[in-house]
Order: sequence, then C-alpha cells, then structure tokens
Amino acid sequence: MASIFSKIISGELPSYKIAENDKFFAFLDISPLVEGHVLVVPKYEEDKLLELPDDYLAQLLLFAKPIARAIEKAIPCQRCGLSVIGLEVPHAHLHLVPLQTADDLNFTRPKLKPSADQLKATQEKILQVLAL
Repeated sequence: MASIFSKIISGELPSYKIAENDKFFAFLDISPLVEGHVLVVPKYEEDKLLELPDDYLAQLLLFAKPIARAIEKAIPCQRCGLSVIGLEVPHAHLHLVPLQTADDLNFTRPKLKPSADQLKATQEKILQVLAL
C-alpha cells in the first residue's frame, strides 16, 4: 500500500510543493512545528532514511541544501535545522525546520494548525527566494 507521501508525490493528495526533481520531492508540512517546516522525501518508498543507497542519500542532502537556504532567507530564523524522525510515516523523509531555539525541533510539542491561506503564503515566501 502506498504511503501518504507517495500519494502526495503522485498528485493523489494535494500538497504545497516547494521543489521537485526526478528523485526527490519537497513540500510544506501541513502540521508544522513552526512556520516554514518542509519535508524532503525520496520518490521511491524506503522506510528508513539511512537505508537509502549512499549516493542517493548524498543527492537528497544536495537537493535539500538550496531549500534550507531559501527557508533561512524567507522565514525569520537563526538557521534551518535538519531532523530525521520518521516514526509517523513509513517513508524516508528529512525535516527542514526554521530554528530560533533548539526547542523548535521538539517533536513532542503541539503542532501548528495553519490555514490553507497561511500555508499558501508560506509556500510563496519560500518559492520567491528559491526563484532568485
């Protein structure tokens, strides 16, 4: 059975896409820790990130790098943090999270519930920087 991320990648489920290439897909987390929280996923299903082939894992980080830089410019933060949790969805993924404090990566905190308009505005902020 396809994971929710595979359904997002295929277009079966909507998303606020940030970037895509032939191997990876990045989109806003709709239940973010903070504004600008982005998920980066491989287009094929692998449960654990560190089970990806070495070259694929390296390419994932290179794909995520300009997105993280765009987040840092688009969303007020000290830096963009990276996290691998992967407990809720059995599909490897990397979290890119704008950080003001280390607590911004605390996944036990209640998640935000942004409206569709707020998510669209955040998407547009990040995309504007990526386009530069």
